[in-house]
Amino acid sequence: MKFNIVNEIKLSYSRKGNCERLITSTADVVSIFREHFDADEMDYRESFFALYLNQANKVLGIKKISECGISSTLVDVRIVMQAALLCNASGIIVTHNHPSGNIKPSSADTKITEQIKDAAKILSMTLLDHFILTSDAHFSFADQGMI
Repeated sequence: MKFNIVNEIKLSYSRKGNCERLITSTADVVSIFREHFDADEMDYRESFFALYLNQANKVLGIKKISECGISSTLVDVRIVMQAALLCNASGIIVTHNHPSGNIKPSSADTKITEQIKDAAKILSMTLLDHFILTSDAHFSFADQGMI
């Protein structure tokens, strides 16, 4: 009789299709994120996404990290970093929406940005930016010198 001593862990990453979009500007990033947000829910509830890039700033993939309530969403930094490790990312860009329409970052927004930045640094990656999106505007932490 053979017993498993420990559970086997299986992780996978796949680049379905062959999309290697190059990020050269804030507009490129905002465009990609807007394509992945459900436009009908942009003003309804918060969602948080992470975009993963290689060293040449080509997109490796995008992952929805969370989707929660009207005024907040739970972000587990370990989930953000797990996907980054899985696709061998060098750079990370994150975003979430504010259903209120206010693009000003909250203290919780600033705190999670710092946590992701610190975690990325430990793993020799770079948090390049954190965007806040609304239906008609965006805020970039990098453009405002906050990263």
